[in-house]
Amino acid sequence: MTFQNSLEFAQFLDAEDALSKYRQEFHYPQVNGKDVIYFTGNSLGLQPKRTQKFVDDVMKDWRELAVEGHFYAEKPWWDYHERLANGLGKVVGAKTQEISVMNTLTVNLHLLMVSFYRPNQKRFKIICEEKAFPSDQYMLQSQVRFHRFDPKEAIVEVKKREGEHSWLVEDILNKIEEVGDELALVLLGGVNYYNGQVFDMKSITQAGKSVGAFVGWDLAHAAGNVELKLHEWNVDFAAWCSYKYMNSGPGNASGIFVNEKHLNRKDIPRFEGWWGTKKETRFLMQPEFDPIETADAWQLSNPPILSIAPYLASLELFDEVGMDALIEKQQKIVSYLEFVLKEIDKEVESSFEIITPKERGCQLSVFLHGEGKTLFDYLMKNGVITDWREPNVIRLAPAPFYSSFVDMYNFGQVLKQGILQK
Repeated sequence: MTFQNSLEFAQFLDAEDALSKYRQEFHYPQVNGKDVIYFTGNSLGLQPKRTQKFVDDVMKDWRELAVEGHFYAEKPWWDYHERLANGLGKVVGAKTQEISVMNTLTVNLHLLMVSFYRPNQKRFKIICEEKAFPSDQYMLQSQVRFHRFDPKEAIVEVKKREGEHSWLVEDILNKIEEVGDELALVLLGGVNYYNGQVFDMKSITQAGKSVGAFVGWDLAHAAGNVELKLHEWNVDFAAWCSYKYMNSGPGNASGIFVNEKHLNRKDIPRFEGWWGTKKETRFLMQPEFDPIETADAWQLSNPPILSIAPYLASLELFDEVGMDALIEKQQKIVSYLEFVLKEIDKEVESSFEIITPKERGCQLSVFLHGEGKTLFDYLMKNGVITDWREPNVIRLAPAPFYSSFVDMYNFGQVLKQGILQK
């Protein structure tokens, strides 16, 4: 299809879009009396309208049933979290028993590291990407120090080549081979938060496994965004937050994946708690931990029902639409956004540089050469909600559930006005 940078053409694309009706399923902030153009689904997704009922139902059950809500609510709290496993399995490519929901992302990564970072004097190194998200960096450093290794020796960062904005998968694979039998763990972000690059998770996982390492993924920017086949790829473990593309609300509960080959084992090291023991014996208060035969064995405490209710509401939308349809629209709308950016670049003196490679999901990261944060401020004041990253990068993430092609066109016009008004 040959794109056009016109309102009429954008309207045509929206009319052809099978998912356009889902815009009405979300609440939009307003600026200057108009719905915003929302580009920060990679930080916090918009609120689905149906979320309110899911939360209200829990509040009603708490009000009317109190403790009996654990067993007699319409959706009993006792097994409330289990309702998310099937839908999440479809999103990340996993079996239902390989999924659980608990805690928050970095907490879960720490808990999973107990099981999957088990260094010894020979095999103790971890491979990650250069300048991983700070929380991952801190988590890895503290885990390494906890095991009495020096992070400078134990953490191997794969760097981008000089002058490049993205990683080459061959460099990651070569580094895995180079570290070889000293490698205990490969842990990267499935989608890099800064440049939006989607890593070749299948090939990297295979390479890590081939040298005897565990392989895990931080899927904060990948879950609900790109195709994932965690079980098929033989990934050992993964974790993701739910408040970005999964639209479950600020700071909300995290999902985890544990490959079925690690399930139903008492010999695997794991920090354990009451809610991870088998349901059949949980209330017998036995002194010995008896793990649930699913990823729920990694749970510690009662699930936070008021937090996961919005997650369940969002997953209902994902079940209705399916990841294939979301990815199909994602590819088209991001391509149209890229086209609009390049067309505006021709009309103004500034120069835009898209640093996101072709291996991408919803996100385009753009260097605004010759522009400063005043342009970002102009966009925000004029109803374009986006992310700023130093020194002069904006991250644009049109989520397929609620972004329209007209949004992409209108953004281009606001961007042009912001540049020309200097």
